[in-house]
Amino acid sequence: MLTEGRIDLLERIPLLKRMLKARAFQPAMMLLTLFVFTLAILTGIAGTPAGSRNFGIIFVWIVWWALLIVVLVPFFGRLWCTICPIPAPGEWLQRRAIIERLPGKLRTRGLRWPRRLKNMWLQNFGFLGVAVFSTIILTRPNVSAWLLLSFLLVGVALSAFYKNRVFCRYVCPVGGFIGLYSLLSPIELRVADPNVCADHKTKDCVTGNEHGYGCPWMVFPGDLTRNVYCGMCFECLKTCPKNNIVLNLRPFGSDLMVAKERRLDEAYKAFIMLGCALLYSVVLLGPWGWLKNWASMDTLPHWALYASSFVIFNLVLLPGLFALVVWLIRRITGNQRPFHQMFVDFAYTLIPLGLAAWIAFSFGFVLINGSYALVVLSDPFGWGWNLFGTSGVSWTPLGTSLIPFLQVGVLTAGLLFALNTAYKVARQHNAHHRPAFLAMLPVAGFAVLVTLGFLRLYLG
Repeated sequence: MLTEGRIDLLERIPLLKRMLKARAFQPAMMLLTLFVFTLAILTGIAGTPAGSRNFGIIFVWIVWWALLIVVLVPFFGRLWCTICPIPAPGEWLQRRAIIERLPGKLRTRGLRWPRRLKNMWLQNFGFLGVAVFSTIILTRPNVSAWLLLSFLLVGVALSAFYKNRVFCRYVCPVGGFIGLYSLLSPIELRVADPNVCADHKTKDCVTGNEHGYGCPWMVFPGDLTRNVYCGMCFECLKTCPKNNIVLNLRPFGSDLMVAKERRLDEAYKAFIMLGCALLYSVVLLGPWGWLKNWASMDTLPHWALYASSFVIFNLVLLPGLFALVVWLIRRITGNQRPFHQMFVDFAYTLIPLGLAAWIAFSFGFVLINGSYALVVLSDPFGWGWNLFGTSGVSWTPLGTSLIPFLQVGVLTAGLLFALNTAYKVARQHNAHHRPAFLAMLPVAGFAVLVTLGFLRLYLG
């Protein structure tokens, strides 16, 4: 079915619909990723301390990260959340089953999540906290392993006290940025006709039935207009008695134009992700070895200065500079909309630029170090194994001559996407072309300067 530039993949591909409705599909995928996740923890704790020879470091922070940021998020949105192993143990304990849909209530204390925390702020601060320690996490397998294990334990603990996936929706640092960048994805789960949902009294997608559970993400599909908080678990597809759930293929970035649901916590997530991409590039790919030593905690005073500067840049300096951009827009155009609203609305123009920056960073980091994956696949603990005959493969950087072209191409695409988004946001504020174009110019200047900064780092 083709509706307003959208194609229902479930209608076009009946096999896909049967697969996603099967109760065994998601648990099977989660069991597979849970095995890899557990191996990453065990190798980090008991394996070699050399990061380049440790499965936990290579397969989490190189292989998984490359798949996530270069493929899954841009093209499939929240698909990783469909198969993520972190919520699995807690969710299975709640349900008292892995595959079968058992009758009765979820096994949990059923506490209410605090109203003031029903947003992305915990995820923002969680990601920033992990980012501050990123150089240590990326180079010390035991630190990486304890971090992964802490995610798993926090997920189980929250499942014991709160219904559904509270960890995924409000706490998980990774889930926060996946949700934000899924606004750009060409895949969306929606309802075919909202009126059908409005007229349906029992709301099986919320309460559950014999075919499945109520939405673990605490979302009512009938009101769903954006990807941010839909974890693509497909429980609604299983429980909907009206056959009203669709999985659409749509234009990239469609959700960016949903003005009514823009929020300050999501705007700050855009700043944090863009700022972290810039600082990661400076620390890990830049020529300043002393800065990398500071980030690696060569001394506590050095790391404290680095960490405080990192946090201030992301939470104060970058948003402050963008606030000046919004002030300039108001001066140029005379727009009398509330400053807060304009700040939040135009911050969404940085989402495509931020994703492009992360992809460009990942090209430089992953392609250089990707060949280590073959080694640790055969010898995950670094104990001298050779399970698949690849432990002797030497380190070989991949596509070094292509990396600059890939980085320039993806940053240029991200910049153009950001400029187009800025103009569309400005048109939402003013229906006329000239004031909208003038409003776009300060944002364009900001985006161009940021892009040039990345290019200076990558190209020298």
